Amino acid sequence: MRIGELARRTGVSERSLRYYEQQGLLAAGRTTGGHRDYPEHAVDRVIRIQELFAAGLNSKKIARLLPCMRDADGGPSEIATAQLVTDLVAERDRINRVIKELANSREVLDEVINAARRSPGEAGDPGRTAP
Repeated sequence: MRIGELARRTGVSERSLRYYEQQGLLAAGRTTGGHRDYPEHAVDRVIRIQELFAAGLNSKKIARLLPCMRDADGGPSEIATAQLVTDLVAERDRINRVIKELANSREVLDEVINAARRSPGEAGDPGRTAP
C-alpha cells in the first residue's frame, strides 16, 4: 500500500511515517516508480509504534524493542538483550509511578469536588441559584 493509504488507515501523518522509516522503525519497499510500498502488516506496526511512543519510549528504544516483538504477520522475534530488559523494566516502573501520581491527583480533586458540593451557596457551585 502507498504511504497515503497507510496514513489514512492508521491516523498517522505521512511525515511521521517517513520519520519512522528514517529511524528504522518501519520498512517500505519501492515501486518501479520509486514510491513507497508498505506491506499489509505495516498497519499493525505503526499502531504498535504509536502505542510505544504514548507509553513514553523514544524512537531509539522503540527501534531496539520492535525486533523483539511479533508483528501481525507472525514474523520471528529476537530474544531481548539483558540491557533492553533492564531499560524496559525502568520504563514500566516510570509509567507505574506516573499512574500512581495521577491517581493521587485524582483523589485530591475528588475530595475538593465533594467538599465543594457539600457547601451550597459557595462561589462556583454549579447547583447554586441566585437569591
